[in-house]
Amino acid sequence: MTRRADFLAANRGLRAPMPGFVLLVRDRHDGDSMPRLGITVTKKIGGAVVRNRMKRRFRMLAAELLPTEGFEGADHVLIGRQGGIERDYQALRGELSRALRKIGGRRGKPSPEVSQPDPQR
Repeated sequence: MTRRADFLAANRGLRAPMPGFVLLVRDRHDGDSMPRLGITVTKKIGGAVVRNRMKRRFRMLAAELLPTEGFEGADHVLIGRQGGIERDYQALRGELSRALRKIGGRRGKPSPEVSQPDPQR
């Protein structure tokens, strides 16, 4: 994902906050079954080296877990949190797996964007 509109749309979806990151998931409803990934790490987290390291870790986690545990036809956004870079890779992996299961339990319910019209339109 690269477009700002996609990130804003994902923000209206389901979220699972974890100690190292926040996971956002939103069904696209566009007929494409491929899951997409977006990563955001703000300057509050650190300099460019720290942010890039965190993004590399997120890409590795997503490549490992999204094909098996991710949701078809959904946008997945990982937002880095302050303590995320110090966390062990296995801890982050467990958190992502837990976050996906947590969201999976709530996906059966209609998402807010489907049940309520967008007030800005």
